[in-house]
Amino acid sequence: MASTVTEIERPLTPLKSSRAEMAHWVPLAFAAVYILWGSTYIGIRIAIESFPPLAMAAIRHSMVGLILYPILRIKTGIRPTVANWWTAAVTGVTLLCITNGGLSWAEQRVPSGIAALLVATLSLWLVILDWLRPRGTRPVPRVFAGLILGFVGLALLVGPANLGGARRIDLVGTGVLLIGAFLWAGASLYSKQRVMPSSPLLVVGMQSLAGGAALWIAAIVSGEIRGLHFAAISGRSWMALTYLIVFGSGMGFTAYLYILKNSTASKVATYAFVNPVVALFLGWLLAGETITTRTALAAAVILTAVVLVISTPRGGAAKVEDR
Repeated sequence: MASTVTEIERPLTPLKSSRAEMAHWVPLAFAAVYILWGSTYIGIRIAIESFPPLAMAAIRHSMVGLILYPILRIKTGIRPTVANWWTAAVTGVTLLCITNGGLSWAEQRVPSGIAALLVATLSLWLVILDWLRPRGTRPVPRVFAGLILGFVGLALLVGPANLGGARRIDLVGTGVLLIGAFLWAGASLYSKQRVMPSSPLLVVGMQSLAGGAALWIAAIVSGEIRGLHFAAISGRSWMALTYLIVFGSGMGFTAYLYILKNSTASKVATYAFVNPVVALFLGWLLAGETITTRTALAAAVILTAVVLVISTPRGGAAKVEDR
């Protein structure tokens, strides 16, 4: 990041140029977050066609950590403390091993678009957990309405077996995804109470190392490693994994940090309901996932609930920051 220059030292023309450049890059960064993060769900679906899911997630996050941490450690000069590493371990294991690993496993049973829709409920869990904690924030009526709508949408997905002529989604996969979203919300609130290094990318590197190590252990314990034969991995799955590492975790997160710095929190939060729409469309386009009447109705209800929650003025609900 360039050093700050005072207004006296900075000519007027470069200032205008800087603002014009920001106006150009911010929409592109939003598009990157919307599309790249929304596409990670179909990326996972394709990767686990021939990769065991936990092993795939272990490779993905270990690679991100091994690339990011040494580079940022040298570039920033920051030496993380034992307390920093403890927080990174707790959040990394929760977010990347349990939640993201669970997502990768659940996509064997749940379509990628539906998985994205269920992950979007973390906005609702954030509100509930922030309300229940000591001296928490009580939701305003608008947010209460969002919570009720959200659970109505979930009931549509897992309700009567043949509602609208479509089968309900797999209950085990749904449970794994909802538990993951709940834990992601809890880990997000936990991390807010802890002091971490000033470089967000360095923190991501630390979390990726911790979460990746936990995923390798999970893959070994579950027996997936015995079934991991690199010669049997298809080129399509290798391409998907590379895409997840480079575009999903690399470029997507960089774009997210950029819009966090150069846009408003309410605009940034819009990714929480745009990503599932992108995921549903890509699942239909690339994987032949059917968008039934039940799915469309549940998606409309859940995403309306997310909009109500994340568009509430600050103080009415917990701020949504999940990545």
